[in-house]
Amino acid sequence: MSETSVTASGTSVDTGQEIGAWDTIRRGVRHSPELAEGFRTTVLLALLGTAGRVVVPIAVQQTLDRGIDTSGAIDRGFVVQMAALAALAILVTGLSSYLMTSRLFTAAERGLATLRTKAFRHVHDLPLLTQSTERRGALVSRVTSDVDQVSQFLVFGGIIGIVSVGQLLVATVVMLFYSWQLTLVVWLAFAPLFISLRYFQRRLSEAYGRVRQSVGTMLSAVSEPVVGALTVRTYAIEERTQARIDESIEANRAAATQAQGLTAFSFSLGGLSGGLANAGVLIVGIQLGLDGGITAGQVVAFAFLVTLFVGPVQMGTQVLTDAQNAIVSWRRVLGILETPADLDDPGPGGRELPRGPVEVAFEGVDFGYPGGPLVLRSVEERIAPGSRVAVVGETGSGKTTFAKLLTRLMDPTAGRVLLDGLDLREISFASLRRRVVLVPQEGFLFDSTLLANARYGDLDATRDQVHAAALELGLGDWLDGLPLGLDTPVGQRGESLSAGERQLVALLRAHLADPDLLVLDEATSAVDPALEMRIGRALERLMSGRTSVTIAHRLSTAEQADEVIVFDRGRVVQRGPHASLVQQRTDADEPSVYARLHASWVAQQAL
Repeated sequence: MSETSVTASGTSVDTGQEIGAWDTIRRGVRHSPELAEGFRTTVLLALLGTAGRVVVPIAVQQTLDRGIDTSGAIDRGFVVQMAALAALAILVTGLSSYLMTSRLFTAAERGLATLRTKAFRHVHDLPLLTQSTERRGALVSRVTSDVDQVSQFLVFGGIIGIVSVGQLLVATVVMLFYSWQLTLVVWLAFAPLFISLRYFQRRLSEAYGRVRQSVGTMLSAVSEPVVGALTVRTYAIEERTQARIDESIEANRAAATQAQGLTAFSFSLGGLSGGLANAGVLIVGIQLGLDGGITAGQVVAFAFLVTLFVGPVQMGTQVLTDAQNAIVSWRRVLGILETPADLDDPGPGGRELPRGPVEVAFEGVDFGYPGGPLVLRSVEERIAPGSRVAVVGETGSGKTTFAKLLTRLMDPTAGRVLLDGLDLREISFASLRRRVVLVPQEGFLFDSTLLANARYGDLDATRDQVHAAALELGLGDWLDGLPLGLDTPVGQRGESLSAGERQLVALLRAHLADPDLLVLDEATSAVDPALEMRIGRALERLMSGRTSVTIAHRLSTAEQADEVIVFDRGRVVQRGPHASLVQQRTDADEPSVYARLHASWVAQQAL
């Protein structure tokens, strides 16, 4: 039964067992073609190395049967020839094994590097809702831990698998040459194990599927409290948090123990089959020898050949285990790679936006999440180039969705969003991201210096250009007050800076990007009055000469805008300057939506 993670966007991220092993391998190789490069040569080297292994038993048989006569005399010349042949075979086997291993290592690591890179890049192309609903630990484990499992199998299990299969084939052919009866004895001893392999393959696949899922759950359970350590301590929930972590670790232990139990059982069956094969060869071989059907040298050689046969079968059970673990992990990675992106980049063939303040138009725009009601309905709005517009509304009214559609983080269910008369879906991402910048309420900072974080707005910006941009925004004295100025470390997620300082870095980053349309999600929230004034001045300079749309939580922002767009239950219900909207009343002579919002905000400020 297939297991899938169904996201709120309606996209299913495949994590299941339904896809066959060979189909998984074919799809995996299609995504990482380096894995198949020179494969025929690698297999030829494996067979050559395997063939060399049977030369020693043959040399021993020839030495016993032809190098020593019935009187016990030794043909030293013949013995030396057999010893030289065995030595040459060992040398060829060693060289072939080295070349085969080297080629497998190189191809596997190149292919897996491609797989890891593609998976990581595709995570960023996944629908935002998929990223939000899929646990972060699960996504990280697919790109890291799951790819590592595939790597271990291809580099080590793949080598053992190829050598083992070749060794079985060659050993069987030589055994048939010596005695079909003893060959039949060996195969009958291993028949129960071979017959049960399909059953073990299915059970192991299911067991290791649970193991890989438990790893993702465990990573999520461990990583979230690390990131939210302050919340854990503030609310004294260490015991509850630890209990959740302990539960996920225990679930992983139980899943891994069950899977390893199946592995141990299958491995013990291989040992049991090997013991039965050796015993059968000795009993039947002695009987055949007494009947004159086989020579003493052939019996001894056969004993060597049985060892060559038993070893690969026993190792094969471990290879099967590693293979199932790897196949499950491969499926999980493919589940990410083959989850369709919700936004198509027109690429080089896309339209380019000209420079200058942007005109925005929403034409009959509806938006709804798959399976849910419409969040926005019949939005028909135009924003003039260079104007400053505030978007207001209660929580869930649709204003944030409006901003995401405007920056093409999502596409409308119906209608069009136009920039300078061009449908957003026709504009290349490269052009769109240069022209349009979204400054979120909580700008994400990477664990580096302030300078490095600011440069995400323009990766080619020099240190002097970053400093000049800070001066243009009036942030020079703030920089001078930092311990190391632009070289100040910001810490993980910017935790070394205050919330207001992180917003200043986000504004500096946006200024370096030099957009023509600026979309802000209330960048003046949760800061002290002094920093709010500093942010306000920086915003004033940042918005100068640009079209700006601000998702306003504080209505002081709306008071300063050229126009205010008011959302209520997914519809635009009012639009105009603040002074006009605050005076409007409904047909029932009650305050309008905006008037009520503004009155409520004023009352909160007075508290």
